[in-house]
Amino acid sequence: MTTPQLRKDAARNWDRIIATARELVDRGAALQLNDVARRTGVGVATVYRHFPTPEALLESVAAPCLEELAAHGRDALAEPDPWRALQVFLSSTVEAQVADAALAPVFAAPANALPRTAELKSELAAAGTELLARARAAGAVRPDLAAADLVPLMCGVAQAVNVHGGARADRLATAQHYLALLLEGVRTPPRST
Repeated sequence: MTTPQLRKDAARNWDRIIATARELVDRGAALQLNDVARRTGVGVATVYRHFPTPEALLESVAAPCLEELAAHGRDALAEPDPWRALQVFLSSTVEAQVADAALAPVFAAPANALPRTAELKSELAAAGTELLARARAAGAVRPDLAAADLVPLMCGVAQAVNVHGGARADRLATAQHYLALLLEGVRTPPRST
């Protein structure tokens, strides 16, 4: 999908608005467009011209991480080992949720403000579904693990890490630990010979 080129001043304003919004999201503050305009030092109309709703601004803040996750999904689909592919994809998903505060509300939103967000979320869901189906077909995961279980389980791990708190490196290590425990619970035990 291509987007129209912005004039240099408009592109600078867009970048500044995103930077301000990123800072607010990272601090856990709500995105209010008037507040973002004031903090950025631009007119309210400038913010509304770029981002008609707070949801559109939030999705724009989350977009780079969503794009990166979609790329991880494509890479995982190219992995020949079905268990490893699922494991790597879920690991990148949990790490992204822990690292980017914009992801959880974007994933939880009942509707998408931007068409690209809908495309990326759909691509991620399709990758997760296919990776799980491959792992199930290979006998690597429990047969009762459904694709619909993946998002709540990953969100649960991310939420547990958020409650645990701590420095970013500690949070990522905790996320990987919790994910490893979860994956061990859904993995089919090796058959004895």
